[in-house]
Amino acid sequence: MELKVDNNIDAVITWVDSSDVVWQNQINQYLEKKIDWNNKKDATRYNSINEVEIAILSIIKYAKFIKNIFLVTDNQSPENFDKLQKKARTNNVNLELVDHKIIFRDYKNYLPTFNSCSIITMLYQIPNLSDRFVIFNDDTFLMRETSILDFFIDEKPIIRGRWDTFYEDKFFRNIAVKIKSTFNKVDSKKTGYKLVQQKSAKLLGFKKYIRRGHTPVSVRKSILIDYFSKNPEFLENNIKHRFRDNSQFIISSLSNHLEVKNNSYVLENNLHLIYFQGYNHFIIKLKLYFFDTDKSKKFMCLQSLELAKKNTLKYIFTWIDEKLDTNFNETI
Repeated sequence: MELKVDNNIDAVITWVDSSDVVWQNQINQYLEKKIDWNNKKDATRYNSINEVEIAILSIIKYAKFIKNIFLVTDNQSPENFDKLQKKARTNNVNLELVDHKIIFRDYKNYLPTFNSCSIITMLYQIPNLSDRFVIFNDDTFLMRETSILDFFIDEKPIIRGRWDTFYEDKFFRNIAVKIKSTFNKVDSKKTGYKLVQQKSAKLLGFKKYIRRGHTPVSVRKSILIDYFSKNPEFLENNIKHRFRDNSQFIISSLSNHLEVKNNSYVLENNLHLIYFQGYNHFIIKLKLYFFDTDKSKKFMCLQSLELAKKNTLKYIFTWIDEKLDTNFNETI
């Protein structure tokens, strides 16, 4: 199935406002073990502190070729959305909210969903979405000027990562897991980021997979439309889970491997990424210094930023403010 490729590239961000009491009550209706929203550790996975605003502003400033930013939400809107939308319009960018009901319009029986794998599977259903688009998590940002060639070359998506073997083929890893399991209980139902990538590759018959980092993902809508038109059962099986399930694939990795099968991709081993998962103050300062000195780095991922201590958070936001001409530091 061939679709005419347009000349535009859009950005898509998925986001949830976990501080929304309506949403908190809704998710707890479907959970066996309820979330104690007053317990910081219990609520960590769902917490956020302005990351989505940083993501939107970073795209507006550092990806001037992007003309549409679609923010996919569950009947929610960021607190400063009107200001963000005005900022976007000033820069000739259309910033638009897209509700889950829109992208799940033919599968509303699977709503509400709290499953990021299910939600991003349906992103290609956004109305008026360009054939070429880039998926951002709300904790993934641009921190240097980018061009179309950082995401697509000759219409081919750039895949940032490297080939790797499946877990079951890693001899020493399997030994380490067995040893660990004798001392600690291993959760066989846990669905990790690398594991869902592997499942995506296996679905397409690969014997190894491209292991991606936490960078924006370049996708072609046409290749997903073609695949799901021929395999509608794979689509429905992936979106029917309200919460993460270890049978699921992740659409970004599925798209990557579909492009590999089609020989329509460019593999880039250099992630050009600065990635944060822990927030030791000294290490944070060191990483940000290296980002400033290494001009090749363009992407930033701040996972679980709300876990950072106040002084570390202020340091990070001050650094970001200098990059984006913002004042996030004043919100702490």
